Amino acid sequence: MQILMPTATLAVPSRCAHGEGVLWCERRAALLWIDIAGMRLWMHVPAEGSTRNWALPDRPGCIGLTDSGAVLLVLAKDIHLADLDAALEDGTIPLPLRHLAAVEPERPQTRSNDGRTDRDGSFVFGTMNEHPSRAPDGRFYQYSSRHGLRPLALPGATIPNSICFSPDGRTLYFCDSLQPRILRCDYDAASARVSAPRVFAEVDVAGAEPDGSIVDARGGLWNAQWGASRVVRYSADGRLERIVPLPVPQPSCCAIGGPNLDTLYVISSRLGLDRAALDDAPESGSLFAAALPGPVGLPEGRVRLT
Repeated sequence: MQILMPTATLAVPSRCAHGEGVLWCERRAALLWIDIAGMRLWMHVPAEGSTRNWALPDRPGCIGLTDSGAVLLVLAKDIHLADLDAALEDGTIPLPLRHLAAVEPERPQTRSNDGRTDRDGSFVFGTMNEHPSRAPDGRFYQYSSRHGLRPLALPGATIPNSICFSPDGRTLYFCDSLQPRILRCDYDAASARVSAPRVFAEVDVAGAEPDGSIVDARGGLWNAQWGASRVVRYSADGRLERIVPLPVPQPSCCAIGGPNLDTLYVISSRLGLDRAALDDAPESGSLFAAALPGPVGLPEGRVRLT
């Protein structure tokens, strides 16, 4: 049985040009997300009602937490460590960055996109093709401090998204947003090996695209569905179980956070919306929240730097 939950409500009126990559940092009791087109990193502390953002030197694709407290920041063509503590201590300085690796420098048509930390302390992300041909030749990678960048043997994608992991870390979920389905495969973090993908769930709204996802403690996958004004929860066997409506057309990524891991947070995008659409949904690009039935979240994974 499908359960229709109350519509998510406005949490932060950020109105990002292209909000993405939201996650919950339990150590800071804060939400972090990016504005890809606006080239900014955002942070919101719900208990304080405080929000800050920092300019970035290039478009970000995704972010991750690390065991040191720094933020792993994957820009269009490079991976950096962002010293958030230094930026919070001195609000007059730019966000300090330390370069870690280049991403596909030989492929000017691609940029980094969605990603998430696995359960073993490595970071998995994809690259997308921005060439007008929209060829599905974006690639998937695992980054770790021990091995650097290692390619994952997954099919090419035009817009890689929905990257997340089962609670035991042995299943990797992902998609190409131009295809209305979410895939899954077996995943071995130590060897960066994957199995052949298989279909996990099909999007049942015509024209909607699967975007960012998060997995909860029971193995359910929550997926933000671009163009459908909703986040849905698929049970571990791929059945559509819950629907959370959004008052904006382009929810782009979700996280489960709050002190008790019982709140769904959803970031959204204004990308490509005309004036009429923005008049109808003026908070497009903002962050939204919805209460969940109990503490169902999992702590976000952290990239091991040592």
